[in-house]
Amino acid sequence: MSQNKTQPTDQSVAAYVATLEPMRRRAEAETLTALFQRVSGYRPVVWGDSIIGFGQYHYRYNSGREGHFLATGFAPRKARHSIYIMPGYQDYGAILSRLGKHKTGRACLYVNKLADIDLSVLEELIERGLSDLNKIWEVTPR
Repeated sequence: MSQNKTQPTDQSVAAYVATLEPMRRRAEAETLTALFQRVSGYRPVVWGDSIIGFGQYHYRYNSGREGHFLATGFAPRKARHSIYIMPGYQDYGAILSRLGKHKTGRACLYVNKLADIDLSVLEELIERGLSDLNKIWEVTPR
């Protein structure tokens, strides 16, 4: 079984968030942590060295590769937040058109600052992503 490189850790989310600079990034990470926890119903867990994840799922591909990964979450990077909405290949265009200023990757949404987006639309996106993911792989608490 090939394992995902990014794994959950025992690092305290609060301690990790307290290290973030600048102060705006720290405050936004606190806001996102509370929002993701409320919407997902899962407690936050630090994955790898910089991702705050909520819930997890076990995947197994036809190739034989399998592992666990976070169901949803974000990485509070210096330049912008990376927000992970799984499964990334779904069409969320209608929701994203109402979100505000952002960029997208395959399973990532990039936001420079929270003031650029509508947080209620982000909540809708998280809910939809978790619902869609749960149709493919069972999402569970960590």
